[in-house]
Amino acid sequence: MMNNFDEVQKLGKDNMDMAMESLNTMSKAMQAIAAEMADYQKKSFEEGSAAVEKVVSCKSLDKAFEAQSDYFKTAYEGFVGEMTKLGEMYTDLSKEAYKPYEGMLGKMGK
Repeated sequence: MMNNFDEVQKLGKDNMDMAMESLNTMSKAMQAIAAEMADYQKKSFEEGSAAVEKVVSCKSLDKAFEAQSDYFKTAYEGFVGEMTKLGEMYTDLSKEAYKPYEGMLGKMGK
């Protein structure tokens, strides 16, 4: 009976250790994602402000439309690139958070 209690206690400790490792990994990854999003927002705001200044300073309507079109093109490309990068970061987050459980799930399948 005492042997079963020790096994249950060890299992509980192992599960808690896996959960803490997973949460620690998630916390670090979420901080990196938040920092990346903040950097992108700052860069996007600065580029948008510069584009508005460029459009306002244009002497002709054609040049203003050209400047606006150039900004929209680069902003779209930057957005797609950033969302791709964030998607990869979230994928890596899920893989890293799952790693502590791989060994346990492998044992259960046998």
